[in-house]
Amino acid sequence: MIVKTKKLVLLEDFGMYAMKSIVLICIALSTILSAAQEDNEALLEAKRQANNFVFEGNEKIQGEDYVAAEMEYRKAISEEQSNVSGIYNLGTAYYKKGNFEESLYRLQEAANKATDRAEKHKAFHNIGNILMQNKKCKEAVEAYKNALRNDPSDEETRYNFGLAKECAKEQEEQNQNNDDNQDDNQDQNQDNQDQNQDQNQDNKDQDNEDKQDEGEDKDQDKQDEGDQDKDQGDQDENEDGKPKDDKQDPGEGDQDKKEQPQQPKPQQGQMSPQQIKNLLEAMNNQEQKVQEKINAEKQKGERVKTDKDW
Repeated sequence: MIVKTKKLVLLEDFGMYAMKSIVLICIALSTILSAAQEDNEALLEAKRQANNFVFEGNEKIQGEDYVAAEMEYRKAISEEQSNVSGIYNLGTAYYKKGNFEESLYRLQEAANKATDRAEKHKAFHNIGNILMQNKKCKEAVEAYKNALRNDPSDEETRYNFGLAKECAKEQEEQNQNNDDNQDDNQDQNQDNQDQNQDQNQDNKDQDNEDKQDEGEDKDQDKQDEGDQDKDQGDQDENEDGKPKDDKQDPGEGDQDKKEQPQQPKPQQGQMSPQQIKNLLEAMNNQEQKVQEKINAEKQKGERVKTDKDW
Protein backbone atom coordinates (compact mmCIF):
# COMPACT_ATOMS: atom_id res chain seq x y z
CA MET A 1 0.00 0.00 0.00
CA ILE A 2 2.81 2.32 0.71
CA VAL A 3 4.24 1.96 -2.81
CA LYS A 4 0.88 2.62 -4.42
CA THR A 5 0.44 5.77 -2.40
CA LYS A 6 3.74 7.17 -3.60
CA LYS A 7 2.85 6.60 -7.25
CA LEU A 8 -0.41 8.42 -6.79
CA VAL A 9 1.33 11.41 -5.29
CA LEU A 10 3.74 11.57 -8.22
CA LEU A 11 0.92 11.51 -10.72
CA GLU A 12 -0.88 14.28 -8.92
CA ASP A 13 2.29 16.50 -8.96
CA PHE A 14 2.80 15.99 -12.69
CA GLY A 15 -0.82 16.90 -13.37
CA MET A 16 -0.47 20.09 -11.34
CA TYR A 17 2.72 21.05 -13.26
CA ALA A 18 1.09 20.44 -16.64
CA MET A 19 -1.94 22.50 -15.72
CA LYS A 20 0.25 25.40 -14.61
CA SER A 21 2.24 25.25 -17.85
CA ILE A 22 -0.89 25.29 -19.94
CA VAL A 23 -2.20 28.26 -18.02
CA LEU A 24 1.07 30.16 -18.49
CA ILE A 25 1.10 29.39 -22.21
CA CYS A 26 -2.45 30.61 -22.57
CA ILE A 27 -1.62 33.78 -20.72
CA ALA A 28 1.43 34.36 -22.93
CA LEU A 29 -0.51 33.76 -26.11
CA SER A 30 -3.24 36.04 -24.92
CA THR A 31 -0.69 38.75 -24.17
CA ILE A 32 0.98 38.34 -27.58
CA LEU A 33 -2.34 38.39 -29.36
CA SER A 34 -3.40 41.42 -27.41
CA ALA A 35 -0.14 43.24 -28.21
CA ALA A 36 -0.40 42.27 -31.84
CA GLN A 37 -3.94 43.47 -31.91
CA GLU A 38 -2.91 46.73 -30.35
CA ASP A 39 -0.11 47.08 -32.90
CA ASN A 40 -2.50 46.38 -35.70
CA GLU A 41 -4.91 48.90 -34.32
CA ALA A 42 -2.07 51.44 -34.04
CA LEU A 43 -1.02 50.78 -37.61
CA LEU A 44 -4.57 51.06 -38.78
CA GLU A 45 -4.98 54.29 -36.87
CA ALA A 46 -1.71 55.68 -38.31
CA LYS A 47 -2.82 54.71 -41.78
CA ARG A 48 -6.18 56.34 -41.25
CA GLN A 49 -4.54 59.53 -39.97
CA ALA A 50 -2.07 59.56 -42.86
CA ASN A 51 -4.86 59.20 -45.38
CA ASN A 52 -6.69 62.08 -43.74
CA PHE A 53 -3.59 64.27 -44.04
CA VAL A 54 -3.23 63.26 -47.68
CA PHE A 55 -6.86 64.20 -48.27
CA GLU A 56 -6.29 67.58 -46.65
CA GLY A 57 -3.18 68.11 -48.75
CA ASN A 58 -5.08 67.29 -51.93
CA GLU A 59 -7.66 69.96 -51.09
CA LYS A 60 -4.85 72.49 -50.55
CA ILE A 61 -3.41 71.53 -53.93
CA GLN A 62 -6.79 72.17 -55.57
CA GLY A 63 -6.70 75.67 -54.10
CA GLU A 64 -3.08 76.08 -55.33
CA ASP A 65 -1.93 76.54 -51.73
CA TYR A 66 1.22 74.50 -52.26
CA VAL A 67 2.91 75.46 -49.00
CA ALA A 68 -0.03 74.26 -46.91
CA ALA A 69 -0.33 71.14 -49.05
CA GLU A 70 3.34 70.37 -48.47
CA MET A 71 2.77 70.57 -44.70
CA GLU A 72 -0.17 68.15 -44.87
CA TYR A 73 1.76 65.64 -46.94
CA ARG A 74 4.67 65.82 -44.54
CA LYS A 75 2.26 65.04 -41.67
CA ALA A 76 1.02 62.02 -43.60
CA ILE A 77 4.56 60.73 -44.10
CA SER A 78 5.30 61.33 -40.42
CA GLU A 79 2.30 59.21 -39.43
CA GLU A 80 3.09 56.45 -41.93
CA GLN A 81 6.54 56.49 -43.53
CA SER A 82 5.49 53.94 -46.14
CA ASN A 83 2.51 56.01 -47.26
CA VAL A 84 3.17 56.11 -51.00
CA SER A 85 0.33 58.52 -51.68
CA GLY A 86 1.74 61.10 -49.30
CA ILE A 87 5.25 60.78 -50.78
CA TYR A 88 3.98 60.90 -54.35
CA ASN A 89 1.70 63.89 -53.74
CA LEU A 90 4.48 65.72 -51.92
CA GLY A 91 6.66 65.26 -54.98
CA THR A 92 3.81 66.57 -57.13
CA ALA A 93 3.49 69.65 -54.90
CA TYR A 94 7.18 70.37 -55.31
CA TYR A 95 6.82 69.94 -59.06
CA LYS A 96 4.04 72.51 -59.27
CA LYS A 97 6.10 74.91 -57.16
CA GLY A 98 8.96 74.56 -59.66
CA ASN A 99 11.27 72.82 -57.17
CA PHE A 100 12.25 70.08 -59.62
CA GLU A 101 15.21 68.76 -57.63
CA GLU A 102 13.18 68.04 -54.48
CA SER A 103 10.27 66.77 -56.56
CA LEU A 104 12.54 64.30 -58.37
CA TYR A 105 13.84 62.99 -55.04
CA ARG A 106 10.34 62.41 -53.64
CA LEU A 107 9.01 60.77 -56.81
CA GLN A 108 11.96 58.40 -56.94
CA GLU A 109 11.27 57.53 -53.32
CA ALA A 110 7.62 56.85 -54.16
CA ALA A 111 8.60 54.65 -57.12
CA ASN A 112 10.92 52.59 -54.91
CA LYS A 113 8.34 52.11 -52.10
CA ALA A 114 5.31 51.51 -54.30
CA THR A 115 4.01 47.97 -54.51
CA ASP A 116 1.11 48.72 -56.84
CA ARG A 117 1.85 48.86 -60.58
CA ALA A 118 -0.42 51.86 -61.07
CA GLU A 119 1.47 53.83 -58.40
CA LYS A 120 4.81 52.89 -59.96
CA HIS A 121 3.55 53.98 -63.39
CA LYS A 122 2.51 57.41 -62.17
CA ALA A 123 5.77 57.95 -60.30
CA PHE A 124 7.98 57.01 -63.26
CA HIS A 125 5.82 59.06 -65.65
CA ASN A 126 6.30 62.23 -63.58
CA ILE A 127 10.00 61.44 -63.12
CA GLY A 128 10.30 61.46 -66.91
CA ASN A 129 8.51 64.82 -67.07
CA ILE A 130 10.94 66.38 -64.58
CA LEU A 131 13.96 65.03 -66.45
CA MET A 132 12.62 66.51 -69.69
CA GLN A 133 12.26 69.87 -67.93
CA ASN A 134 15.94 69.64 -66.97
CA LYS A 135 16.95 68.75 -70.58
CA LYS A 136 18.08 65.28 -69.45
CA CYS A 137 16.48 63.53 -72.39
CA LYS A 138 18.47 60.29 -72.23
CA GLU A 139 17.51 59.75 -68.56
CA ALA A 140 13.89 60.67 -69.36
CA VAL A 141 13.77 57.88 -71.96
CA GLU A 142 14.59 55.32 -69.26
CA ALA A 143 11.96 56.77 -66.88
CA TYR A 144 9.22 56.56 -69.51
CA LYS A 145 10.30 53.00 -70.31
CA ASN A 146 9.77 52.04 -66.66
CA ALA A 147 6.40 53.76 -66.68
CA LEU A 148 5.31 51.81 -69.79
CA ARG A 149 6.47 48.54 -68.23
CA ASN A 150 3.92 49.11 -65.46
CA ASP A 151 1.17 50.41 -67.77
CA PRO A 152 1.77 49.81 -71.49
CA SER A 153 -1.66 51.19 -72.39
CA ASP A 154 -1.01 54.79 -71.31
CA GLU A 155 -0.91 56.83 -74.53
CA GLU A 156 0.35 59.99 -72.85
CA THR A 157 3.38 58.14 -71.51
CA ARG A 158 4.01 56.61 -74.92
CA TYR A 159 3.82 60.04 -76.58
CA ASN A 160 6.25 61.55 -74.07
CA PHE A 161 8.52 58.56 -74.60
CA GLY A 162 8.70 59.35 -78.34
CA LEU A 163 9.53 63.01 -77.62
CA ALA A 164 12.27 61.98 -75.19
CA LYS A 165 13.84 59.63 -77.76
CA GLU A 166 13.92 62.38 -80.41
CA CYS A 167 15.39 64.85 -77.93
CA ALA A 168 18.07 62.37 -76.85
CA LYS A 169 19.01 61.74 -80.49
CA GLU A 170 19.39 65.48 -81.17
CA GLN A 171 21.52 65.94 -78.06
CA GLU A 172 23.77 63.05 -79.06
CA GLU A 173 24.29 64.55 -82.54
CA GLN A 174 24.98 67.96 -81.01
CA ASN A 175 27.54 66.48 -78.64
CA GLN A 176 29.18 64.69 -81.57
CA ASN A 177 29.37 67.95 -83.53
CA ASN A 178 30.84 69.71 -80.52
CA ASP A 179 33.46 66.99 -80.19
CA ASP A 180 34.31 67.31 -83.90
CA ASN A 181 34.54 71.09 -83.62
CA GLN A 182 36.75 70.74 -80.58
CA ASP A 183 39.03 68.36 -82.49
CA ASP A 184 39.13 70.79 -85.43
CA ASN A 185 40.00 73.65 -83.11
CA GLN A 186 42.75 71.61 -81.54
CA ASP A 187 44.15 70.75 -84.98
CA GLN A 188 43.93 74.40 -86.05
CA ASN A 189 45.67 75.54 -82.88
CA GLN A 190 48.38 72.95 -83.44
CA ASP A 191 48.83 74.10 -87.04
CA ASN A 192 49.05 77.73 -85.94
CA GLN A 193 51.56 76.80 -83.28
CA ASP A 194 53.68 74.89 -85.79
CA GLN A 195 53.45 77.78 -88.25
CA ASN A 196 54.51 80.25 -85.58
CA GLN A 197 57.44 78.05 -84.65
CA ASP A 198 58.49 77.80 -88.30
CA GLN A 199 58.15 81.57 -88.72
CA ASN A 200 60.19 82.21 -85.60
CA GLN A 201 62.86 79.81 -86.84
CA ASP A 202 62.90 81.54 -90.24
CA ASN A 203 63.22 84.93 -88.57
CA LYS A 204 66.02 83.61 -86.41
CA ASP A 205 67.84 82.18 -89.42
CA GLN A 206 67.36 85.45 -91.32
CA ASP A 207 68.77 87.41 -88.37
CA ASN A 208 71.78 85.13 -88.30
CA GLU A 209 72.29 85.60 -92.06
CA ASP A 210 71.98 89.37 -91.72
CA LYS A 211 74.51 89.40 -88.91
CA GLN A 212 76.85 87.23 -90.97
CA ASP A 213 76.47 89.52 -94.02
CA GLU A 214 77.04 92.54 -91.83
CA GLY A 215 80.24 90.99 -90.50
CA GLU A 216 81.40 90.21 -94.04
CA ASP A 217 80.65 93.79 -95.12
CA LYS A 218 82.72 95.12 -92.23
CA ASP A 219 85.59 92.81 -93.14
CA GLN A 220 85.35 93.93 -96.78
CA ASP A 221 85.38 97.60 -95.76
CA LYS A 222 88.45 97.03 -93.63
CA GLN A 223 90.12 95.24 -96.53
CA ASP A 224 89.25 98.11 -98.89
CA GLU A 225 90.68 100.64 -96.45
CA GLY A 226 93.88 98.59 -96.24
CA ASP A 227 94.10 98.47 -100.04
CA GLN A 228 93.68 102.24 -100.28
CA ASP A 229 96.45 102.76 -97.73
CA LYS A 230 98.63 100.38 -99.75
CA ASP A 231 97.92 102.28 -102.98
CA GLN A 232 98.81 105.53 -101.33
CA GLY A 233 102.08 103.98 -100.19
CA ASP A 234 102.76 102.72 -103.72
CA GLN A 235 102.31 106.22 -105.09
CA ASP A 236 104.86 107.54 -102.62
CA GLU A 237 107.48 104.97 -103.79
CA ASN A 238 109.59 105.13 -106.94
CA GLU A 239 110.03 102.36 -109.51
CA ASP A 240 112.62 100.57 -107.36
CA GLY A 241 110.17 100.32 -104.42
CA LYS A 242 112.05 102.97 -102.44
CA PRO A 243 110.49 106.10 -100.98
CA LYS A 244 110.75 109.12 -103.21
CA ASP A 245 113.25 111.75 -102.13
CA ASP A 246 112.92 115.21 -103.62
CA LYS A 247 116.42 116.10 -102.58
CA GLN A 248 119.03 113.99 -104.35
CA ASP A 249 122.69 113.80 -103.60
CA PRO A 250 124.60 116.24 -105.81
CA GLY A 251 127.11 113.61 -106.79
CA GLU A 252 124.48 111.14 -107.76
CA GLY A 253 122.74 113.76 -109.80
CA ASP A 254 125.85 114.50 -111.73
CA GLN A 255 126.53 110.82 -112.28
CA ASP A 256 122.93 110.27 -113.57
CA LYS A 257 123.35 113.23 -115.90
CA LYS A 258 126.49 111.67 -117.33
CA GLU A 259 125.11 108.13 -117.68
CA GLN A 260 121.62 109.03 -119.02
CA PRO A 261 120.70 111.37 -121.79
CA GLN A 262 119.29 114.62 -120.67
CA GLN A 263 115.43 114.45 -120.50
CA PRO A 264 113.49 117.58 -121.26
CA LYS A 265 112.12 119.32 -118.19
CA PRO A 266 108.33 119.47 -118.01
CA GLN A 267 107.05 122.90 -118.54
CA GLN A 268 104.94 124.60 -115.94
CA GLY A 269 101.37 123.21 -115.97
CA GLN A 270 102.37 119.87 -117.56
CA MET A 271 102.96 116.40 -115.95
CA SER A 272 106.10 114.38 -116.37
CA PRO A 273 105.91 110.90 -117.99
CA GLN A 274 106.66 109.27 -114.63
CA GLN A 275 103.77 111.11 -112.95
CA ILE A 276 101.43 110.15 -115.74
CA LYS A 277 102.52 106.50 -115.41
CA ASN A 278 101.98 106.51 -111.64
CA LEU A 279 98.60 108.15 -112.01
CA LEU A 280 97.47 105.57 -114.56
CA GLU A 281 98.58 102.70 -112.33
CA ALA A 282 96.72 104.20 -109.37
CA MET A 283 93.59 104.57 -111.46
CA ASN A 284 93.84 100.99 -112.66
CA ASN A 285 94.29 99.72 -109.11
CA GLN A 286 91.37 101.75 -107.85
CA GLU A 287 89.12 100.56 -110.69
CA GLN A 288 90.07 96.96 -110.03
CA LYS A 289 89.12 97.30 -106.34
CA VAL A 290 85.81 98.86 -107.17
CA GLN A 291 85.07 96.05 -109.65
CA GLU A 292 85.95 93.42 -107.00
CA LYS A 293 83.63 95.05 -104.51
CA ILE A 294 80.81 95.14 -107.05
CA ASN A 295 81.33 91.46 -107.82
CA ALA A 296 81.29 90.62 -104.10
CA GLU A 297 78.02 92.49 -103.60
CA LYS A 298 76.46 90.76 -106.62
CA GLN A 299 77.25 87.39 -105.07
CA LYS A 300 75.22 88.41 -102.01
CA GLY A 301 72.24 89.20 -104.22
CA GLU A 302 72.31 92.94 -103.40
CA ARG A 303 72.52 95.85 -105.75
CA VAL A 304 75.33 98.30 -104.97
CA LYS A 305 75.73 101.85 -106.24
CA THR A 306 79.28 103.11 -106.63
CA ASP A 307 80.70 106.56 -107.12
CA LYS A 308 83.95 107.09 -108.99
CA ASP A 309 86.77 108.80 -107.16
CA TRP A 310 88.17 110.38 -110.27
